[in-house]
Amino acid sequence: MNYTTALILSVMLTSSTAAVAATSAAHMHVGHVSSSWGDTPNKIGLLATANKEAEIAVLHASLALKQQDNLKWMKTHTTHVKHALDGQGKGPGLGYGVVKASAGVAMHISLAAASKGASENVKLHSVHIATSANNTEAVAQQMLALTVKIAAANSAKKAAEMLVELNRLAKLLSQGLDANKDGSITWIKGEGGLSHSNKHLTFLRKGENI
Repeated sequence: MNYTTALILSVMLTSSTAAVAATSAAHMHVGHVSSSWGDTPNKIGLLATANKEAEIAVLHASLALKQQDNLKWMKTHTTHVKHALDGQGKGPGLGYGVVKASAGVAMHISLAAASKGASENVKLHSVHIATSANNTEAVAQQMLALTVKIAAANSAKKAAEMLVELNRLAKLLSQGLDANKDGSITWIKGEGGLSHSNKHLTFLRKGENI
């Protein structure tokens, strides 16, 4: 092998290694969202964590309205909703919270898009995933504020009225809201929820063959 051939092969190998490293960096952050993250329960993916916590919040918001004349019952299940949202204290949630998990999804998928050499596929769908996750976090924050008010309610009637709103918001965690009234819910700011993050993560992974 002459010097020129060796140099060409060396450049090709270096370029190939750099491309793999760049792809791996993006895929690593995608993996944090889709597969595993260090501080989640059982180290599951951040999006799966958000989905599970949201399901628990929806369930207990619904249960709270089952006994609208029982203030203690309503406050107990509202506490369970709060636990699923912020992961604080004790409750039936995973101990992580929709807020933290959704914020983590948005952060890590954005890091994937910002990775050197990230593909256009990653950059495109990362925006969709992050925006929907941010929408979910915003709804969860609204719900948290409402749980504080319900906890302070001094009548079953007042608590029940606020729980109706809490249940409305709970449904938005996953399905999102048709904010612009165009007949559809998409990933845009103020609309898409976790279901949209899930959908676009599937698109991203398919495009990357991961």
